[in-house]
This record gives sequence, structure tokens and C-alpha cells, in this order.
Amino acid sequence: MPFPSDLARRLEDGLNRVVVGNDQTKLAFLLALLGNGHILIEGVPGTAKTLFVRMLAKLLGVGFRRVQFTPDLMPSDVAGTTVFNPKTAEFSVRRGPIFTNILLADEINRTPPKTQSALLEAMEERQVTIDGDSLPLDRLFIVCATQNPIEFEGTYPLPEAQLDRFFVQATTQYPSTAEERVLLAAIAKGFDSHDLDAAGVTQVATREDLLAAQREVRDVFVAEPVQEYIQAIVARTRASKDLTLGASPRACCALLIASQAGAAVDGRDFVSPDDVKSVVPLVLRHRLLVRPEAEIEGVTAGGVIERILSAVDVPKGLTLTRA
Repeated sequence: MPFPSDLARRLEDGLNRVVVGNDQTKLAFLLALLGNGHILIEGVPGTAKTLFVRMLAKLLGVGFRRVQFTPDLMPSDVAGTTVFNPKTAEFSVRRGPIFTNILLADEINRTPPKTQSALLEAMEERQVTIDGDSLPLDRLFIVCATQNPIEFEGTYPLPEAQLDRFFVQATTQYPSTAEERVLLAAIAKGFDSHDLDAAGVTQVATREDLLAAQREVRDVFVAEPVQEYIQAIVARTRASKDLTLGASPRACCALLIASQAGAAVDGRDFVSPDDVKSVVPLVLRHRLLVRPEAEIEGVTAGGVIERILSAVDVPKGLTLTRA
């Protein structure tokens, strides 16, 4: 399957021109794009969360809008509203920034739940309701939300129902010593992240390319034993004594699609168990709720996932390709 893998390579090469390190985050973005899902990015300030999203919109040449979420932001500021025109004595719809292809919801946890919920219908149904009228969004619509995991004062944690609508979750990390030196060398030579054109970042694909790649990803073959492996992993999260909330059926479907996208990135038209294992943390980690008593003992969602992956039998000796 060369086309989706070629598109992924071009996007990754473009990201590497500006962003150093964070390979797992780059993979998460590729999975979200090819799987047509939303992504939640966590990380301390200054770790390129916003830059990732700006870069991808630039590389794809698609519509991009940014909303800085604040405590006084209203749902109509995101979705839009109707306004009265005194000259025509008629109401007209003023569309909000949500009518785009890639929406950057920056610091989404700084706005109250009422405004956060304005995204729910758009994320799930790909439509927005304004004063009783439902307006469709573009076929290519991806929410990229960022949040700071270390600041809790003045924030509103995302409810589980909204977290479940994020296809994958990634965490941006500090660069290694070598990577940070590469970054400093680029800055010393005049690199400015605010001027992507000067950095040589150009469009490498189109909206139509991405939509076509998404269709090919959904055609990647998933053998029945691999489907059973995916379901077994999800079922273990629901039975874990360390969790109050396991993975939902929506998460199970997302895990399968992310596995298809991961296989396509590697240029294969079938999913292997290794594809599933590689994407499980990105798909499930933010959906699992650890019991408070287990959290006190140092249990994390990532640790629970590691134990589950080691406990579930990996299917062997199976035919992975189509007959």
C-alpha cells in the first residue's frame, strides 16, 4: 500500500524540517489524519504542541483556524450564531471558527464545560446546530486540542464523554540533549517558527490526497483473529480492578482503525498484532480512569495498559492477508 505510506512519509519529512524529536507525537498525528479522528495533545509549555498543528495545516494546504480557549469563551464564539440585519429585517448565520478543516482548540481545559461541550456534536456528528438549524461540516474535519497537564488552577478537566471522542492522545516531551542542540543551532542561524515559509515549509499534499488516503486505510485487511485480539485487550480494561472506567465500544473501533492506519504508514495492506500493540497506548491511555486508591499507590493508565498487553495472548500462526 504505497500511497498512504508515501503521504505519511512526506508529512513526516515536512514536520522534521522544523520539529525535532517527539517521534511518538508525530505518529499520533499521522494516525489521526489517516484515521480521520481527533487528537488531544498534552505537554508542558514550549514543547511545540501548537507548532505541530500549524505545520500539518501548512503541509496539507487545508483550512486552519485557531481558538484560544479562555474562561469567558462562549459556545457561540466557537460554533457561531445568528445575527439580525436591520436593513433586510432578516436573521443570518454567522459561522464560527469551527467551520474549517483543522481546528486548533488551544488549552481546551481552560474553558468551562458549557463551551467545551460545543465541540461534542461537531466531533461526533460532523455537524453544528445553530438556533435549531443543523449545518454540515467539511468531510475533512479534525479537532486538535491541547492542554497543559501540570497547571490545574483555573482549569476544567475534560469529561470522560469528551475524552472518549478523541481518537488518539499524544504527549509532547522535552527534547534530548542532542535534539535541543540541533534546535539551538537552527535558531542561531535565524530560524523563526512564526515564519514557516522562510523555514522552507511548503504544501506536500492536498485535501483530496488525504481523503483518498483515508479511504485506502479503511480498506486495510484485519484478520478475524486480530479483531479478536483487539476486543480481548479492550475487554481486559473493563475487568481491571485498578480502573473505574474501561475502554468503550467507540474506543474498540478506534483501536481497529488506528491499527489499520499504522499498518498503512508502514506500507502494508494488512494489520498484524504488532500494529495493534504499537497504537494501544495512543488510543486507550486517555480513555481509562484509574481508581483513586490505585492512583495513590502509583498506578497509571499507561502501567495498566502494559500489564494488559503482557497478559493477553498474541494470536500466532494466522493468515494476516486476504485469501
